[in-house]
Amino acid sequence: MDFVLELDWHQIWSHFYHLVVAFLLAVPLGWDREQESHGAGLRTFPLVALGSCAYMLTGINVLNSTDAEARVMYGILTGIGFIGGGAILKERGNVAGTATAASIWNTGAIGMAVAWDRYDIALVLSALNFLTFRFMPLLKRKVDSSPSTSDPKTEF
Repeated sequence: MDFVLELDWHQIWSHFYHLVVAFLLAVPLGWDREQESHGAGLRTFPLVALGSCAYMLTGINVLNSTDAEARVMYGILTGIGFIGGGAILKERGNVAGTATAASIWNTGAIGMAVAWDRYDIALVLSALNFLTFRFMPLLKRKVDSSPSTSDPKTEF
């Protein structure tokens, strides 16, 4: 029971705060993917943000050099890239899930930004990612439905 008294409760609450902020900034992204019936959604996005924030908080608090912290960031980005790769599906020449994969990677950056107290970066990343999900499909449909001005016979 002595270990409870030895805990740094200020540090615990600080980490809890960081993790909750990372979680909350990722929920709208997961909600959007869930609404669009994509595989990664309300569980995946907040968990990616939580995990990346937690690993970065651990790196910041345990390691004493920026070089070591940079290696933690590198590992997080690589691992999240692997998760995102699982969201990409290829079938009969069609590729789907690249936006979800890119968003999962972005969500990792949100978690890392929160861990570094860069809430400005995290908020902008979250907002731009959400706006991309909401409004870019409209633009994409408009571009896809516009008649092509080039002659396919002359393209190389």
